[in-house]
Amino acid sequence: MVEAQSWTTRRMSNPRLDATTAAALNDQPIDIPATPPGDVRNSGIYAVGSRISPTVLTALIIASWYFSNIGVLLLNKYLLSIYGFRYPIFLTMLHMIACASYSYVAITFLEIVPRQHILSRRQFLKIFALTAIFCFSVVCGNTSLRYIPVSFNQAVGATGPFFTAIFAFLITCKKESAEVYLALLPVVFGIVLASNSEPLFNLFGFLVCVSSTAARALKSVVQGILLTSEAERLHSMNLLLYMAPMAAMILLPFTLYIEGNVASGAIEKARSDPFMVFLLIGNATVAYLVNLTNFLVTKHTSALTLQVLGNAKAAVAACVSVLIFRNPVTAMGIVGFGITTLGVVLYSEAKKRSKAVQK
Repeated sequence: MVEAQSWTTRRMSNPRLDATTAAALNDQPIDIPATPPGDVRNSGIYAVGSRISPTVLTALIIASWYFSNIGVLLLNKYLLSIYGFRYPIFLTMLHMIACASYSYVAITFLEIVPRQHILSRRQFLKIFALTAIFCFSVVCGNTSLRYIPVSFNQAVGATGPFFTAIFAFLITCKKESAEVYLALLPVVFGIVLASNSEPLFNLFGFLVCVSSTAARALKSVVQGILLTSEAERLHSMNLLLYMAPMAAMILLPFTLYIEGNVASGAIEKARSDPFMVFLLIGNATVAYLVNLTNFLVTKHTSALTLQVLGNAKAAVAACVSVLIFRNPVTAMGIVGFGITTLGVVLYSEAKKRSKAVQK
């Protein structure tokens, strides 16, 4: 085991670093738990990271965030609605298996974050409760894509702050300022306008999409309550490492009972079209990249930047999906989506001002 060193103590041991390079490194403190071996330092991720400027690296990470977030939506829509893969619960289970596998490799071998362990049965039960809510949210979101366009799905999903405010009040009795509640009015009004003018409106798809959005908001509120202790709080990547396999185990009996012949149907489909295997693997991989890029964006920028990107993502995803799938849209639907997005931005700004006043 090589002892951890700082750049200050280590740079003089490497004659290839001149004074200018050493000074640049000293100006950018880097948190490195251990000195990698020489063959590792001169190859792979270390070599790439040292050759890319921080600005370019941040831009690449943000681009990857958009690619993964929008890509998983488009792939889910294609598989479930167009390609003919009618198993949203099974697809979600594949996502969870992929997230569990990739998370284990990323944390255990690549060490992107330090490994944390579940310390008690109480902590395990809390994580299991979050996992159950998480499963419901993802399954409902994927199911909705079978019945409604991605653009409408994103419009409904933008109402998340409305449900977050409701659950925060009902569960924790937390009251927001009048400005925050007023900002939620255009969020609701916009989605009502978009729903009434959606050409491909489907009531069941709309209801499960609303359920997915509400469950996602509920998870964020419950997570803030359950994992408040410093001893029990887990890094987002470690939380995914434990939640993903739990989610797969929860979803297995549901996919077997509700979707019935999912195994034989998937195998038969793969035999007739081997490309489906590539689609499923690619789709599951992109689903993991959504979580990884969320972490990387926060690490290289800030949580506020991630929030701003999230506000813009819905509009970008809606535009891209319309260009790809050619689903009809109306002027009133666009206006409704725009009002909802504006409401979300106003809500975010009102929340920031409210927190600043409380401090």
